[in-house]
Amino acid sequence: MSNCIFCKIVNGEIPCNKIYEDDKVLAFEDINPGAPVHILVVPKQHIQSVLDLNESNKYVTVDIFDAINKIAKMLDIDKDGFRVVANTGANGGQTVAHLHYHILGGRSLQWPPG
Repeated sequence: MSNCIFCKIVNGEIPCNKIYEDDKVLAFEDINPGAPVHILVVPKQHIQSVLDLNESNKYVTVDIFDAINKIAKMLDIDKDGFRVVANTGANGGQTVAHLHYHILGGRSLQWPPG
């Protein structure tokens, strides 16, 4: 999608601090971190939100969670724990209309989140 900032990052038009990449997923540091570790994991295919997952694209979630598993181990947050969040829609806090998951870790995370 031409106006999507995450699509531009995936296509290399906007730089990022890349943490992980494979043929279906890109993960990079959030520019406004909410925790010592704050990584965004996005599918390379443009999918607007969780609500746009369907029979033809739902398997990307497996690729995303495989990447999250690898990233947590790579960043050594797998032992103490971390949070995975997917915001959906305006009231859910989604500010970029491209499916993405936040990995938050590196400190004790309180509940409820806010």
